[in-house]
Amino acid sequence: MRYADFNGIELSRLGMGNMRLPVRGITRSIDAAKARAIIDYCMESGVNYYDTALFYHHGASEPFLGKALSRHPRDSYYLADKYLFVRPDYKRVFEGQLKKLKTDRIDFYLVHSLMDVNVGAYEGNGCIDYFLEQQRQGRIGYLGFSSHASTKVLKRFLEHHQWDFCQLQLNYYDWEYGTAREQYELACDHDTPVMVMEPLRGGKLASLSSEADAVLKAVSPRASVASWGMRWLMGLDNVKVVLSGMGDLAQVKDNVETFSYAAPLDERECSALATALALYRKEVAVPCTACRYCTDDCPRKIDIPEVLSVYNQWKAHGDVDAGKLPQPGPDACISCGACTRICPQGIDIPQCMVELAQAQ
Repeated sequence: MRYADFNGIELSRLGMGNMRLPVRGITRSIDAAKARAIIDYCMESGVNYYDTALFYHHGASEPFLGKALSRHPRDSYYLADKYLFVRPDYKRVFEGQLKKLKTDRIDFYLVHSLMDVNVGAYEGNGCIDYFLEQQRQGRIGYLGFSSHASTKVLKRFLEHHQWDFCQLQLNYYDWEYGTAREQYELACDHDTPVMVMEPLRGGKLASLSSEADAVLKAVSPRASVASWGMRWLMGLDNVKVVLSGMGDLAQVKDNVETFSYAAPLDERECSALATALALYRKEVAVPCTACRYCTDDCPRKIDIPEVLSVYNQWKAHGDVDAGKLPQPGPDACISCGACTRICPQGIDIPQCMVELAQAQ
C-alpha cells in the first residue's frame, strides 16, 4: 500500500468509505459478515483511513464500523466522521459518535456536505467553534469539511479559517465537465490538503460504455476500468487519500492492487482516457452518483437512483426499459422537491420523473 504524508503521519492513499457497505435484500440492512470481511481485508492490506457519517446506512454505519474496528489496535487506523447541520445539537451528535465508534477521539472530523443552501447554518450555529475546542482538547485530531458547494461558496468557507483538510468530489469526469478542476486548484491556493470522495462517481466510472471501455482495454487489457480513475487521481499532488465506497471484496482487492503497485497515468494513457471520456459523455444525461441522500425524505419511497439510471439509458438509447424500473416508479412522484433540495449534484429530479413517466 502506498502512503501519503499528512502533517507527519502516514495515511494510506486508499481510504475505506463506509457509505456503500454490502446490504441484505429489500431491507438494505448492512450484511455484517460480508462488511467485516471487507474491513479486515483492508486492515490486512495496509488501509488505515476509515470514513463514515451519521446518516450512512440509515444510521447503522457508525456502530458497525466502531464494532468492526474495535478488534484492531486503535493506533493502527484513523477514523473520519462528520456532522450534518440538520441535527442542530452538534454537542450531542459528537458525543454520540464517540460512543458508537467506541473511541475517545475522532482523528479526522468534518463539517458534512457543505452546500450553498447550508453554508449560513454552519457559519452561524456555533458548531465550528465547538469542534475547534474539541480539537484543542485532543478529541478531534484534524478538522475539515466536505463540500458539494459552488466554487464561490467553497472559497468563502476555505477563508473562514485555516482548515486542516477538505473533502471534494474529484474525478476525471467532473474535472472535464464540472467544477472539480477549479475547486481542487482553489484548495491548493489555500494550502488545504484534499481527501477525495466519489473518485468513480458512485461507481459510474467503474464501467463506462462498451465503446468507451474498449478504448481503455485496448491500451491495458488486464486493468480494470475502475483503476484508470484511481490512477488518474494519483497524478494530483495535493490529494492525500482517495475514498472508495467498496461494497464487495472484488472491489477492495482491485483497489488495493491499484494503490499498491500501479503508477499515475502516462501521456499515452491520458490520451486514451480523454477519448473514452468523450464517448462516455454521450451516454450521460444526469450526473447521479447514487449517493442515496435523496431517498430518505422521499414521501413516496421511490428508489430515485435506480429510476435515474433508467432515465440515463433512455436518453442514450431512446427506449425505456420498464423492466428495470423499481416500484413505485416515476409516475408516483408528486414533485414535492424534497429530493432536489438535498441532491449534491443539483439534479432536477422531479422533472426527470415527469419526463420518464411520460415516455413509458
